[in-house]
Amino acid sequence: MTTHIPLLTLPAVFFSQPAAAILLPVAIGTAIGFSMRPKETQKTYLALRQPPLRPPPWIFGPMWTLLYGLMGYAAHRAWTTGMGNSLNPSKVMLTKQGATLYTIQLVLNFIWMPLFFRFQRPIEATVDIVALTGITGYLTYVWGQVDEVSGWCLAPYLAWLSFATYLSAGAGYLNGWDFSGKERPIGAKGGDTKYVDEKAE
Repeated sequence: MTTHIPLLTLPAVFFSQPAAAILLPVAIGTAIGFSMRPKETQKTYLALRQPPLRPPPWIFGPMWTLLYGLMGYAAHRAWTTGMGNSLNPSKVMLTKQGATLYTIQLVLNFIWMPLFFRFQRPIEATVDIVALTGITGYLTYVWGQVDEVSGWCLAPYLAWLSFATYLSAGAGYLNGWDFSGKERPIGAKGGDTKYVDEKAE
């Protein structure tokens, strides 16, 4: 059973204050997305062979914004409910354990995109998202015991992570766990890039 580890846990303000709790994952997630240059990320995404049910690239931005918001709200609700229930030491401990799990899953969440797209490390990215999904599942269970609404707020996030794990592992497998060589320069100066069309291969 995971214990509360203060050094691996966000400061209390990011749980107790609703604006801070909600805006933190939204702001960092958005910043990472833009730092990865969305147009280039979409091109790479479309270049890779993908498993069935691959969603269009435009859906990821709105979906993650919604999920980050729900995640932050769940964190705030669980914290204020659990820490406000000082007469129940079991719920207080579960709340603190959940805060540590929440912080760890945030880190795993934020490093997946650089691993997958910038560093093109599908094996490491898939290991990361498998760990992320497992920790989030446990977090949903832990905080669900503190506050049922918090657990339900994390449920869509957990469902999406399960689907994203399938996509990550599927893309890795279908591309031989190697994303190099999925694009090739064309034109006299090599300034343009033609991406592999999976339907034509």
